[in-house]
Amino acid sequence: MTARRTITKKELVLRIAESTHQKQTVTRDIIQLFIDEVINELARGNRLELRDFGVFEVKVRKSRKARNPKTGAEVRVPEKRVVTIKPGKKMKEEINRHAEAELAAELAASAAHAMGAVAPAPIPVEDSEPAAPAGTEPDPEVNR
Repeated sequence: MTARRTITKKELVLRIAESTHQKQTVTRDIIQLFIDEVINELARGNRLELRDFGVFEVKVRKSRKARNPKTGAEVRVPEKRVVTIKPGKKMKEEINRHAEAELAAELAASAAHAMGAVAPAPIPVEDSEPAAPAGTEPDPEVNR
């Protein structure tokens, strides 16, 4: 499996600024305005649909009873609002395409390894004694 890494807003700003030939400060401000608008609309309870990307919605989680793991005492968890995202068509396709390619690569590597096509590199071993010429018996006293 490929190692996962966290992409920050700063890295996105750098990528977008480079591809659009805009200053990083302008790009950063636009991205921040976009994020602020998304948050504002969700805070108002609105549904936000970004075609091919996804649909953001605020849903209400009902209050419930839970247990404190330390004491075992029953506690009431209040109702709260949570943001959900339903991925859009393009997002689903890209994620699945990458996952399928990664799985195919892992299977190919596994099959090649099982067939012996991929062998680990030999570890060099240095002899303290010079090697005997081919066709001669090694001295039995040396191998004890």
